[in-house]
Amino acid sequence: MHRPGFLLVFFCLFGVGAAGAQSASFTVAQHGHAVGKASFTFAPTPHGYSSASLVRVKMQGLDYALSKNELLTAASHLRRVELSATINGSAVTVVVKPGKGGIVLDTSANGRNATADLPQHPAAVFLPDFDPGALQTLLALAVEQNSRDLWAIIPKGKISVVPVQLATYADMQGTLDGKPITVHHLVATIRVANQGEKTELFSGPENQLLQAELPQEGFALVRKGFVLKPPSRAPAPPPQPQTPPVQQPPQS
Repeated sequence: MHRPGFLLVFFCLFGVGAAGAQSASFTVAQHGHAVGKASFTFAPTPHGYSSASLVRVKMQGLDYALSKNELLTAASHLRRVELSATINGSAVTVVVKPGKGGIVLDTSANGRNATADLPQHPAAVFLPDFDPGALQTLLALAVEQNSRDLWAIIPKGKISVVPVQLATYADMQGTLDGKPITVHHLVATIRVANQGEKTELFSGPENQLLQAELPQEGFALVRKGFVLKPPSRAPAPPPQPQTPPVQQPPQS
């Protein structure tokens, strides 16, 4: 029987659109210079999706590695997260799970354990630094929620769940693996410490994350093989003909 092999090929060819399976690799850059790499994979499960992210950033002042495994519902709502990371040599682990009427975060860092109880928001994305899988989940949630009632769980400093506002801008153009592609442009404003931190998101026609930029810090995540075409400058207006001055008759 060759049926299993046929099904495997079928899902490999059509998994992104039909089954929701996808993966992508990214370059992490700061001010245009590569400082690391990141990747994610999504795969269907009987109850939704499983997601895995890997991040490695090494630069002056920051040595950062992250591994995250996540379970999501079919609507991309959070079910469980397990994260392990090292930041400049210090190990951190985080487990996110449902609690009584909310979300529970169990954190271990520097030999200390802590638990945080956060209010329940179904459309909340767990958002570690440089995580392309989290940003892909945010794009999926935006579709499910019509870009409304979006939230982000920020797992650093004073752990909190904060609102996310999405604004849509005009489409742009780019190339993916050398082929032209229409690029959707969104800006996510995330309210952290009473300040709005903006992340520019660029996605393809299938809602796949292509690029993310953090203008405040100069960081960018760029999908391997993707090049964003800068918007063309509007042509300068043609010079207007000058009206010659009216000659006044000589005074008698």
